[in-house]
Amino acid sequence: MDELIEFRDYRKKMNEKIFAMQNKNINRIFAIDTGSYREGALSAKIKELIGLATSLVLRCEDCIKYHMIKVVQEKCTDDEIAETLAIGLVVGGSITIPEIRRAVDILEQLRKKESKGESLEDLL
Repeated sequence: MDELIEFRDYRKKMNEKIFAMQNKNINRIFAIDTGSYREGALSAKIKELIGLATSLVLRCEDCIKYHMIKVVQEKCTDDEIAETLAIGLVVGGSITIPEIRRAVDILEQLRKKESKGESLEDLL
């Protein structure tokens, strides 16, 4: 199965289970997270790039995958993504190199989907 589809399906399934718990604090944090990436003084595109850089520094594989999908959906260029990864590398150090490899692999998968005319909108 396609890794990105697996990610989407797992994320959706687990979010449904989390929301079914009906915990106000969890729901509030999820809402803050979602709201933080909406257009504001900074564009959604810039916010997603920031999210990618911080996810890289934190070495969160799921977060990197999520933000890679979002930056491609936000029409970021490969150069913009590369500069963002470079910032993450400078801040996070060489320990982030495996995550950069993973991010580039995900980017290649997403660009391949785009070149085939596949929609990326349904990946999240």
